[in-house]
Amino acid sequence: MGAASTSKRRRPRAVPWVLLGLWVAVLALAGPFAGKLGDVQRDRAVDYLPANADSTQVAKIQERLPGGETTELVLVYHRDGGLTAADRGTAADQVAALDARTKLVDTPQGVPSKDGSTLMYPVASTGPGTDEELRDTFVNDVRDVIKAPDGAAGDGLSVEVGGSGALATDASEVYTSLDGPLLYTTVAVVAVLLILIYRSPLLWLVPLVVAGVANFLSMGVAYGLNQAFGTTVSGQSSGIMTILVFGAGTDYALLIVSRYREELRRVERPYDAMVAALRGCGPAVVASSGTVAAGLFCLLAADLNSSRGMGPLGAVGVLCALVAMLTLLPALLVMLGRRVFWPLVPAFGSEAKKRKSLFQSMGSSAGRRPRTVLAAGAVLLAALALGAFALPGNLKQEDSFTSKPDSIAAMETLAAAYPERGTQPISVIAPTDRADKALADARAVPGVDGAERGRSSGQWTEISVVAKGAPQSAAETATLERLRDRLDPQGAYVGGPSAEQLDLKDTNRRDMRVVVPIVLAAVLLILVVLLRALVAPLLLLLAVVAVWGASLGIAGLVFGPVFGFEGTDPGLGLLSFCFLVALGVDYGIFLMHRMREECLAGAETGPAALTALRTTGGVIASAGLVLAATFAVLTNMPLVQLVELGFVIAVGVLLDTFLVRTYLVTSASLALGRKVWWPGPLSKAPALPPAPEADAPELVRAP
Repeated sequence: MGAASTSKRRRPRAVPWVLLGLWVAVLALAGPFAGKLGDVQRDRAVDYLPANADSTQVAKIQERLPGGETTELVLVYHRDGGLTAADRGTAADQVAALDARTKLVDTPQGVPSKDGSTLMYPVASTGPGTDEELRDTFVNDVRDVIKAPDGAAGDGLSVEVGGSGALATDASEVYTSLDGPLLYTTVAVVAVLLILIYRSPLLWLVPLVVAGVANFLSMGVAYGLNQAFGTTVSGQSSGIMTILVFGAGTDYALLIVSRYREELRRVERPYDAMVAALRGCGPAVVASSGTVAAGLFCLLAADLNSSRGMGPLGAVGVLCALVAMLTLLPALLVMLGRRVFWPLVPAFGSEAKKRKSLFQSMGSSAGRRPRTVLAAGAVLLAALALGAFALPGNLKQEDSFTSKPDSIAAMETLAAAYPERGTQPISVIAPTDRADKALADARAVPGVDGAERGRSSGQWTEISVVAKGAPQSAAETATLERLRDRLDPQGAYVGGPSAEQLDLKDTNRRDMRVVVPIVLAAVLLILVVLLRALVAPLLLLLAVVAVWGASLGIAGLVFGPVFGFEGTDPGLGLLSFCFLVALGVDYGIFLMHRMREECLAGAETGPAALTALRTTGGVIASAGLVLAATFAVLTNMPLVQLVELGFVIAVGVLLDTFLVRTYLVTSASLALGRKVWWPGPLSKAPALPPAPEADAPELVRAP
């Protein structure tokens, strides 16, 4: 008996060490793969484009033409007041030196502007092929040649390198530079918030370390997905994965630590307290993370490569955070014991300080007039959503950076100097046996300034078309559509940078129609299974959709007037919807799960809702602040699409945390009463004991 008792006591002590050892082994295995994630990160146009669009087919076929994929640049020489003869001589000498030094497709020919202020040289090279590093090296070499000190040294002649190749290099450099600052800033923001929340010199460090471990593991798993299934890994998707690991992981840690603190006051041994805490909040944490992962996996139905790749990577981040917070975090907390909470140590048998919390006051105000609060909140969200009509139009390439790189400056110079013609060629790929007819038909299309035959293989021939309209203008878009209508019967594809932007817009519209219903259905199904009801899941789903609309409305009110953005990323609607629905329902699960626990314990729905808000409101608020802050980190990034996505999600999380979850869901639950659990067993009134019959014989107690 004594030996058995001793072995039972030792077993709990060994469990945290076993878990720690397993995590050391897992990290040792994942380490080599995590370090390779950057090697498979791709930010080429084909990695973002729609899978079946014309522009995607053009990009893929160009890779198979002689010399491989072409890197296209435009060298721009400009002087206010007009170029001098010396300027034109300098340009000619530099282009000749460049032609002799690099592998160009053709000898560049200068195209002067009508006002004589600008001279552009279209340059194309097949040397870099599909290798992004070689492309970036080539672009930087070109910049070194034409911006040499003896070429245009501050005498009023400006020299810029533009074109799709230069734009891709500048974007790639931005994405590459994101990894470090994004991670460091996220860690710093989470650390500050955890210190403020826990008010402990040690406790804040434990969830942060565990989140870092989860992020490392997610990088290894993401690399494995790329190798096994070809999952697209881009700078945007890997950055979002990091945000989700730290944001969602810290949220789960807050809930677990809060419940663990409660149990430590009732249970003497930390191990037993942690077991009780995980039994209490574990199902809600698992369900919430599963909902987020399921919502993100729905992005696999998207036709846009970047969105389809972001789904699995985001889900991997959330699931890795879940596993780490349910295993490594409890192990470390148990090993550290109660002292990890110092100076606010929850002593065994002690009572938490009784004080009226902010959320208790909020719940009381919602409880007094629930229908009025619900109606007022719904009207407010609807009014905010109207601001979405003020969102600026589609984001153009030249407006996609928060600061202006060299390639964007070149595009602006070209747009001003050549308003009468396009400065960015349209790429047409036609079957070789029909290339001559395709060339003639392209030249006959209204809006085309000229077309030239380029490289050819046995199957495909490349045709370069110049439109009369400026890049991404309404005139050029109309020309693109006419080209596709004219050349499609011949089996030709129309691509290039402007066509890519057009396909991105059209595909995002298609993905919204397909993915949104799938996300709603998947999340609703999980909520129905978890809550054993239909009304409560529909209420949560309606709430998060309203939050999404209001967040876009607020964005519409500030993007143009406050931030000065000239456009909205076409993928903003779909990505923000998936994230806000999944993450918003996440908090709803925390609240509704606790409410259901109270109802199962015998409480009526009204008191149960107020109790759930009082007990989980602080944790949900802390989690919402952390998650909003992590996504707000994106607003400090140099790409407009990341700033827009981070802003909308951060605003949405705050709305959900402090308005919808606190007031609207609570007031709706109070107004509906037991109907909120319909058609589950909790929706039925409890059976009353049968009343005694009047003429029943009186029972006589035997002596």
